[in-house]
Amino acid sequence: MGLSNIPAAERVHIAFFGRRNAGKSSLINAVTGQELSVVSDVKGTTTDPVYKTMELLPIGPVVIVDTPGYDDEGELGELRVRKTRQVLNRTDCAILVVDAGVGMGECEAELLRLFSERKLPYLIVYNKADIGTTTEPEGVALGVRGDVAFRKVASENLLLYVSAKTGDGVYELKERIGALLHTEEEKQRLVGDLVTPGDAIVLVVPIDEAAPKGRLILPQQQTIRDILEAEGIPVVVKDTNLQEAIGCLAKKPAMVITDSQVFGAVNRQIPEEVPLTSFSILMARYKGFLSTAVEGVRMLEKMQNGDKILIAEGCTHHRQCGDIGTVKLPALIRRFTGKEPEFVFSSGKDFPEDLKEIRLVIHCGGCMLTERELQYRKHTAEGEAVPFTNYGIAIAFMNGILKRSVALFPDVAKLLQ
Repeated sequence: MGLSNIPAAERVHIAFFGRRNAGKSSLINAVTGQELSVVSDVKGTTTDPVYKTMELLPIGPVVIVDTPGYDDEGELGELRVRKTRQVLNRTDCAILVVDAGVGMGECEAELLRLFSERKLPYLIVYNKADIGTTTEPEGVALGVRGDVAFRKVASENLLLYVSAKTGDGVYELKERIGALLHTEEEKQRLVGDLVTPGDAIVLVVPIDEAAPKGRLILPQQQTIRDILEAEGIPVVVKDTNLQEAIGCLAKKPAMVITDSQVFGAVNRQIPEEVPLTSFSILMARYKGFLSTAVEGVRMLEKMQNGDKILIAEGCTHHRQCGDIGTVKLPALIRRFTGKEPEFVFSSGKDFPEDLKEIRLVIHCGGCMLTERELQYRKHTAEGEAVPFTNYGIAIAFMNGILKRSVALFPDVAKLLQ
């Protein structure tokens, strides 16, 4: 997959934060070498978060995010500040831009507190260093206001001075970002770690009115690619041709992976000895919340009339008559529970911050969201003691096949014993 084709959810998200007129947009343009953001001396030029996918050396494929000033004022300003806080939920690396001629203040201290709460790696960048710098009171600027010792920040190379205008320090900033994001941990595979070279893996992909025209959805594309990288043999078939496809194989498939909405039908056609799971379950594992989702799905057994269920999707798309999130899943829940819950829907970046009235969150696979944002959504639910699961696990549970569907993952399967 070329760098230009890497999904935004798989790219490192680097976001620039700070007060109005600190030079965030100018610094982004200097770092990227492109005119990505509008620059003006007028405060509040950036009114909404601006996202740009690109390759940034030495890091690789990234998403650069320019945010509105965190000190914005008035009714519209409050909305912009709220959007800026939402950006934090999908940020992998935060850059706090400080006007070197003004120095740190309450605005910057609040941002540092938010970085700390979310355990975000960050850098503090004093921009406009060509004009002059203010003298920060030792141990006060960050020590008292931001709960971070100034000298500790400096000694750990989290602080540097740059000039977006002259370019001084910009190269070092990029190197520091790269070092901050570097990790020796190997990223969780989607399915490749479960595949032995030569394994035939059957992928069941329905083509109906809800399927995108002329392409496969992202989890299907990613799964095929991961199987190929593991030297496996992906066999892609419609649900209506599943038996015919299996009959063409010289041996039983090593695994069958299905779209969640045909889980029940596929289960009836696949012998028990053949492992069966879904794209959605694999995505929950890949994004780091499979165990939580398996534990949370049992709330479906406790549903009562009027209980609110939030069905959340990470992307926005045109709703159709056979939409799984708004049509098929609610219908299945009504049949399974024998109750009439109240369904609440969210999509894209508009995940509710207040879940006090929600009894259960059922999320999509999250292929369009970063792992950090999905974890934030999970933690938001946990903070309100609201169970959190996803489409594939809920559908497998209501079809009575969840235990079989997670048997590939012994630690998770133990949760159902």
